[in-house]
Amino acid sequence: MTRARNVVPRLRRRKRLMRRARGYWGARHRLIRTVKETLLRAGNFAYRDRRVRKRVFRNLWIQRINAAARMHGLSYSRFMHGLKKADVRMDRKALSELAFHDPDAFGAVVQEAKKALES
Repeated sequence: MTRARNVVPRLRRRKRLMRRARGYWGARHRLIRTVKETLLRAGNFAYRDRRVRKRVFRNLWIQRINAAARMHGLSYSRFMHGLKKADVRMDRKALSELAFHDPDAFGAVVQEAKKALES
């Protein structure tokens, strides 16, 4: 009869995988093969979506800036062009926060952009 070998490391590996799959539905948190597949997939989605998140937020910021700029009579592209001409260096995230939380300050920025476009 052969003795059992590698039991503790194997159980540790399984336990580590099962811990990561806690909260998954059905076999996805019970059966080791399904757990492995699920975690691989989850990891791929997480990797991909860390990059997608950056795109999604940039789109949101642009939509907010566009809406706020149009309330002041400028399109997004004209507004951004005016900022470049006025040498106002604010990123889209900051502009979006300004438009969302402090419309008066954003209005002042729009006036700067308009002034630069006229000259």
